[in-house]
Amino acid sequence: MVPPVADMPEPANRARVTFPLALLYPQHWASWLLVGLICLLGLLPFNLLVALGKGLGRALYRLGGTRRQVALINLGFCFPELTEVARERMAREHFAYLGAAALAQGVCWSSSRQRLTRLLDVQGIEILNEVKQSGQPYILLVPHFVALELASVAYSAAVEPGLYMYQRIRNPVFDWQVMRGRTRFGHLPLERHDDLRTLIRSLKKGTPFYYLPDQDPGKRRGVFAPFCGQPAATVGTLGRIARLARAVVIPVFVRFATNGRRIELRFSPPIQGLTGTDPAIDAGLMNQVIEAEVRRDPMQYFWVHRRFKTRPPGEPSLYPRASRRRRGR
Repeated sequence: MVPPVADMPEPANRARVTFPLALLYPQHWASWLLVGLICLLGLLPFNLLVALGKGLGRALYRLGGTRRQVALINLGFCFPELTEVARERMAREHFAYLGAAALAQGVCWSSSRQRLTRLLDVQGIEILNEVKQSGQPYILLVPHFVALELASVAYSAAVEPGLYMYQRIRNPVFDWQVMRGRTRFGHLPLERHDDLRTLIRSLKKGTPFYYLPDQDPGKRRGVFAPFCGQPAATVGTLGRIARLARAVVIPVFVRFATNGRRIELRFSPPIQGLTGTDPAIDAGLMNQVIEAEVRRDPMQYFWVHRRFKTRPPGEPSLYPRASRRRRGR
């Protein structure tokens, strides 16, 4: 169910995703076959799709290799109070949700606005409406839970589109398909290296910005802030963007519903105390908000990301060495 939401003007310019003819070359046919299969799977009833995905994810846990190790290492650092058996159970269930998210990708790419609206269960919409009625710009802080992709597309279809930060995918077929899926209901992509002034102007005009904050940005772009008791390299620009745009920051959390029939999207009260001038303080406040939700529902957080890859000076690496193609992720 999608509750009423205060009116908001849609972005003036929708993204136009042009199709490069080079994607029709034979070297891309295997990728197109996979895209077609994913879209066909997206036609299945959602609860069946989630159940199949969970079964696939649990089976792949045994073959998870490096990603399974990364998840177990992350869980060990963030939940040291749990037994090893409990953390392994948590990791296995996390892979189940990863499988569900993977199979549900076709829902993002091919489902109608009506179906996506039915799948979305929006909670706490009164928090967003109150901010809208005040006339303030707003940033939606959306951490990396596994249902993020599907929830974002459904939200743009059912409630409102906005700006989101986009990082290109190496496979050009999937890059085009993902971009098309994300923008077909009005979302506007913003490259990581785009001019910050474009973002500020859009926020001031009333377009929301979907800020995905919790991936390791490296030493050059990040500051260290506590996350689950560990120093984590964190992008520290949230407070500065909010200050420049005079924007409110509203945390938004997404998850697969327990019964597998819906995607839940829940607004939380705006973050208080952002300085806009001290990136370390602002990053710490943001991480506290994310950590509280992670502890509330840990299985659906994105544990296979090397969240603690960048270490403080003198601290050893936590993760197994990755292949050359995967380094830097």
